[in-house]
Amino acid sequence: GHAAASRDGHGDEHGHEHDGAVDNAEPNTHADRVTLTAEQIRIAGITVEAANSARIRSSVEFPGEIRFNEDRTAHVVPRLAGVVESVPADLGQEVKKGDVLAIIASPALAEHRSELLAAGQRLRLASTTYEREKQLWQDKISAEQDYLQARASLQEARIAVQSAQQKLAAIGAPRVASELNRFELRAPFGGTVIEKHITLGEAVAADAEAFTLSDLSTVWAEFNVSAQDIVKVRVGERASVSSTAFTGTAEGTVAYVGSLIGERTRTAKARVTLTNPNRAWRPGLFVTVSVAVEEQQVPVAVPADAIQTIDNTPAVFVEVHGGFAARPVTLGRSDGTQVEVKQGLGAGERNAATNSFILKSELGKGTAEHTH
Repeated sequence: GHAAASRDGHGDEHGHEHDGAVDNAEPNTHADRVTLTAEQIRIAGITVEAANSARIRSSVEFPGEIRFNEDRTAHVVPRLAGVVESVPADLGQEVKKGDVLAIIASPALAEHRSELLAAGQRLRLASTTYEREKQLWQDKISAEQDYLQARASLQEARIAVQSAQQKLAAIGAPRVASELNRFELRAPFGGTVIEKHITLGEAVAADAEAFTLSDLSTVWAEFNVSAQDIVKVRVGERASVSSTAFTGTAEGTVAYVGSLIGERTRTAKARVTLTNPNRAWRPGLFVTVSVAVEEQQVPVAVPADAIQTIDNTPAVFVEVHGGFAARPVTLGRSDGTQVEVKQGLGAGERNAATNSFILKSELGKGTAEHTH
């Protein structure tokens, strides 16, 4: 067969066996040979490198889904019952920390604020009485008992004010407002309003989930890991996330691997935290999560660009006298840049490392011209 003939560079299917000049006269007569001069190789931008050993970091792929980052997602509740007076926040709106989401008229809040105002007045009165009694006692006019009584009353009044202030702080309401019952429900952090369950004029309970807010500047890519793969997926491992919906990929690290394997699914949950600057990674998007597993030294590797598929078989173009010969190879692990060659290529053999697709197209022309 001409496979053997083309390997050693002697003779071909036409029986030309003399000085090798025939190769240049009739290019591409070998089915797996491309004849090029050094100048043509240079112009085509083909670089030749020796196959050598390399450290390859292979990866395992898992189907996954983008989800909200639950550490940055909050259900906003009023903490006070009342009636909704206005709702400035809309669904899908970006809000900053402290922005008003809704205004609620709350009788309970009016009571708390009234309590604080009354406690404040008692404190001012107790303070005046205390100063007067202290002076009278120092001037030996009144008994020490009256002074001590005034001091105790002052301490009680202070405690009452602190208690009223703490009640307001606990529900996130400022102490003073133009209207005693006016409660402003504010955003606890900057984010997007992803759920809204509150409308103008409705009565809301203290624990009603009025809004759900999520900071979409980071999201989770969640995926399930089977029992046999769980040893490969470790917290801190590098991972890349890609989607068929668009071309970009995002890099992240595995932030969490569940310690339990689900009874029905027989898998554990894992997730990668991704930065999401232009909000392209939308929750609900299906993705592929590639987790890098440990690096391994392989004896023979070539750049990914060196591999071409010829007749549905991976091949490498090996440097031979006067050009290149396509050599079928068996591939192993890959990290996207380097590919392990298990069979078909020895360490140190020189091959077309870049622009090898030019050689494949030349080969295609050659076989088309010489179909017998």
